[in-house]
Amino acid sequence: MMLVDGQSQDTVAALDRGLLYGDGLFETIRFVGGNAPLWARHMQRLAHGCERLRLPAPDPVLLWREALAVTQGIVDAVLRITLTRGIGARGYAMPAVPHVTRIVAAFSLPEIDATAYRDGVRLHLCETRLAEQPLLAGIKHLNRLEQVLARAEWSDPAIAEGVLCDPHGNAISATAANLFAVIGDVPVTPRVDRCGVAGVLRAELLAALPQAQVRDLPLAECLVAGELFLCSSVRGILPVQAVGDRVFAPGPVARAMQAHWRGLGFTWEQA
Repeated sequence: MMLVDGQSQDTVAALDRGLLYGDGLFETIRFVGGNAPLWARHMQRLAHGCERLRLPAPDPVLLWREALAVTQGIVDAVLRITLTRGIGARGYAMPAVPHVTRIVAAFSLPEIDATAYRDGVRLHLCETRLAEQPLLAGIKHLNRLEQVLARAEWSDPAIAEGVLCDPHGNAISATAANLFAVIGDVPVTPRVDRCGVAGVLRAELLAALPQAQVRDLPLAECLVAGELFLCSSVRGILPVQAVGDRVFAPGPVARAMQAHWRGLGFTWEQA
């Protein structure tokens, strides 16, 4: 089911600035049995993104009401909230008074292979680099062309994700997940103040790992880490089995974070 500005429909205007310029934000939120354990963190990031893009922030109570409406009857759901600056005069100038387009849509959770959580996933080392743009770094804006091009680099179904670096050779993230490495006994996640997305599950794990560091993570250092794992608010915690020819094994930090994720109310066994 999909709501556009509160109405049941599946189309937007051809001149909507989200379509023309990628002028907007989105959140992808996992619901389990009518509950979204990370809802508050998603709303916090959405409000921050609206402030950064100078968009009027929507009422979280309204969003929650619409989320419950579209996810009704779906036990394991993925909710997508999309906000655009709406329709304005042609050109890049922002409308003086934006009329935000609000799209709230729900989908069934894609099938998730439980062995990926147990044994880990294989990653491709992407040639595509994330460009640095501090004005947009961290927020989940609508322009995902870098991720689209990176995902086009492999078609092997045995490879679940790809590692993206910045222009300086620092590992930043996967195409659709944040990255953690364990260096010695210290969990490290790349900084995302120049490029990348500040994931909500990443924020949750940083709160659960007070010893964790947020810093530059050179790819060379990443590839000799004791363990690697990905985190995604939809897929949860995925240990990394291999990056190219470099082999890893699921480690104690990833296992502890999987337990934390499940403690929030998530599961990888689908109903």
